[in-house]
Amino acid sequence: MGGARTKRMPRAVREQQMLDAAVQIFGQRGYMAASMDEIAELAGVSKPLVYLYLNSKEGLFTACIRREATALTEAVRAGVCTDLPVDRQLWDGLQAFFAHTAEHPDAWSVLHLQARTHGEPFAAEVAAMRTEIVSFVTRLVAVAAREAHRDPDLPEHEVAGFAEALVGAAESLATWANATEGVTARQAASTLMNVTWSGLGNLMRGHHWAPPAGED
Repeated sequence: MGGARTKRMPRAVREQQMLDAAVQIFGQRGYMAASMDEIAELAGVSKPLVYLYLNSKEGLFTACIRREATALTEAVRAGVCTDLPVDRQLWDGLQAFFAHTAEHPDAWSVLHLQARTHGEPFAAEVAAMRTEIVSFVTRLVAVAAREAHRDPDLPEHEVAGFAEALVGAAESLATWANATEGVTARQAASTLMNVTWSGLGNLMRGHHWAPPAGED
């Protein structure tokens, strides 16, 4: 480990090593239990160097959130070809999401579990990522409605609500899939796609479920 500390390398490369180590420790131990000493040791640097680059434990955690949020968002967008039919776009987007969260379980823990439970500014960083993904899904749902519905488009609140529900389900399913042995990213994507496309198809055909008459 001492030899690793003596190697000179570009600051950007060294910083990525620190972030890699931090994501692993934060993801596995949690923000409060994570030790800067342990992160520095795993990164092969001194603790003062971590503070020099990232300023504080809070700054390091925020940098991890931003990097991983950007990586997840870019993975989902890169997985979708807008020239394909909407159902294929949604399927490809779900596969990209679940593949990324499965390949980076510590990063997903940082985003979905750790950042949300330690207040501002961490929760706000994740909320910004989530808003971008929800907006992306909302556009897909709106396009699907326009292409398939014989009547005017689905009401805006139904499109927005459907997108929120889909993203929330994907988040929960990703956490479950990562914790459940034998569940692949493709299986998780298929499960959610079947539920989503069936429900969206009913909405687009005007087949709305309603509670029994007389109930509020």
